[in-house]
Amino acid sequence: MKKSMFFVLMSAAAMVSCSESGSTTASGLEPANFQQEVDGKMTGLYVLKNNSGMEVCVTNFGGRIVSVMVPDKNGEMRDVVLGFDNIDDYLSHETDFGATIGRYANRINQGRFTLDNVEYQLPQNNYGHCLHGGPKGFQYQVFDVVSHSDNEIVLSYISKDGEENFPGNLTCQVSFTLTDDNSIDINYEATTDKPTIVNMTNHSYFNLDGDPSRDNSGYEMMVNADYYTPVDSTFMTTGEIATVNETPMDFRTPVTIGSRIGCDFQQIKNGNGFDHNWVLNSKGDISKVAASLYSPNSGIRMEVYTTEPGIQVYCGNFLDGSLIGKKDIVYGFRAAVCMETQKYPDTPNKPDWPSARLLPGEKYQSRCIYKFSVEK
Repeated sequence: MKKSMFFVLMSAAAMVSCSESGSTTASGLEPANFQQEVDGKMTGLYVLKNNSGMEVCVTNFGGRIVSVMVPDKNGEMRDVVLGFDNIDDYLSHETDFGATIGRYANRINQGRFTLDNVEYQLPQNNYGHCLHGGPKGFQYQVFDVVSHSDNEIVLSYISKDGEENFPGNLTCQVSFTLTDDNSIDINYEATTDKPTIVNMTNHSYFNLDGDPSRDNSGYEMMVNADYYTPVDSTFMTTGEIATVNETPMDFRTPVTIGSRIGCDFQQIKNGNGFDHNWVLNSKGDISKVAASLYSPNSGIRMEVYTTEPGIQVYCGNFLDGSLIGKKDIVYGFRAAVCMETQKYPDTPNKPDWPSARLLPGEKYQSRCIYKFSVEK
């Protein structure tokens, strides 16, 4: 009870601190538009800044990155992620914009897995599979604010035993740290009181032009991977680990997305474009670049580093113009790219793949860095 009250008080104090500033953020957001009681908890908008002039805004609804302001090649600040400018839109639209995903990111085949001879049936919310923890995954939960400073916010969430039919009380924490080299350093931790599975990620939609009216076809993408995991027509991994060599899936050197995404290749047809997991050569080494995106138009480059074995690259293939985001901009087809660092999809049903299993007494840890720079 005391611990719970502490989180409530910290959340309220941090939110008051943000709202008392009363100022519009650099990205044009009004903090008051994010203050609302949801499921008995208050939501808010929290601003992070560094000494280089970069700004990141986060809401504790879904542990979401709402805006990311970085300089382009002309020194103009651009907001490079998709999202909404108020909490009502996040509540009324089922999207993953900027969200912390859990308990299990990506898909689990038919929503079923077996752990210690017990079969669990999860919600089947995507082509018969369980996607991103189910329809009430972490992205739709209100996180507690543990702490908030100028350049860091720490959020926590307790996923109860049986939530979306996952086993175990899972106590998880995610921190967002904005460093002076223009990196967003995301750290995940979790513990459990009974055997379970965990696979968390961030689902930001990156538009490096800061202009969602432009699609991602001109972006130069690099994925440091010799292999990927093919999918069937329901976006489920087949269990195969296939070479990228001599296929349109080969991004080991930077190639524009537009030059590959329309190729006559069955995997691109199955994914409705690129919506695949790549098996990273970095093998969990946070010092090695796992993937990168570069927009020649803005000069903005983003590099991705991770401790995870895989990265799901999704090119906004289901954005269809039906969503209106920040500044009343329509989010059209392929207006962004998601780079989700994680375990491979359906890992609980693939015993030879890196495990997502978490036991009592163990600590789940994962780290992802999105580093921004400019090329003039």
